[in-house]
Amino acid sequence: MTLTRTRDFARTALLGGLLLAAAGGAAMAQETKPREAIIMVTGEGESVMAPDMAVVNLSVVRQAKTAREALDENNKAMTDVLAALKAGGIEDRDLQTSGFSIQPQYSYPQSNDGQPQQPQLIGYQATNTLTVRIRDLTKLGAIIDQSVTLGVNQGGDIQFTNDKPEGAFEEARKIAVTNAAAKAKTLAEAAGVKLGRIIEISENQLRPIPQPVYRAAMMKEASDAGAPPVAGGENSYNITVNVTFALEQ
Repeated sequence: MTLTRTRDFARTALLGGLLLAAAGGAAMAQETKPREAIIMVTGEGESVMAPDMAVVNLSVVRQAKTAREALDENNKAMTDVLAALKAGGIEDRDLQTSGFSIQPQYSYPQSNDGQPQQPQLIGYQATNTLTVRIRDLTKLGAIIDQSVTLGVNQGGDIQFTNDKPEGAFEEARKIAVTNAAAKAKTLAEAAGVKLGRIIEISENQLRPIPQPVYRAAMMKEASDAGAPPVAGGENSYNITVNVTFALEQ
């Protein structure tokens, strides 16, 4: 009985040794296999598109002795602005309250003896900001002018954008891939090798940064001379692709 067990153990050990030797040989073969030669390039693509929409912030700011008075005055002006915008064809989906606040206002008396003075409450300021998407750019100047007339006296910047920029991105993507392939071909020819298949490709998408063209802080002065002139220009859409090619030896 003991001899049989010994023989079985020896056979098992021998088989295990053979398997380990085979695995070790395969690992060594894999380690000695040369790495595939590759080349990595970056391609850039740009496409421009005329904007078809503007986003503008319109703010009503009112000050009064009490918070109630400031809010009531602000509400009246903003109600008139909203009604005019809707009557002018702006849809509800393109109107969004993007900021609202009521803040106490203080004066800081000058000290004659160098001692700090307590600030004095002089009233309250109510601010209501409305973000408007304008899809008909021919109405942009008139909308700003009318809003100022109705009580808008502060705001942000106009931003020109595109409702559906997918077409520009598609064009930029094609240009970027073509640019990457051209770079890879030039490098391969300079090195005396030949391009093979594409191993990997990835992209980075950069949306345009809207450029401010008109600051609402100057709206009142502009409205005195009629609707302010605005220019939409073009939006630039950029794609960067990273492409890895195999090299044929």
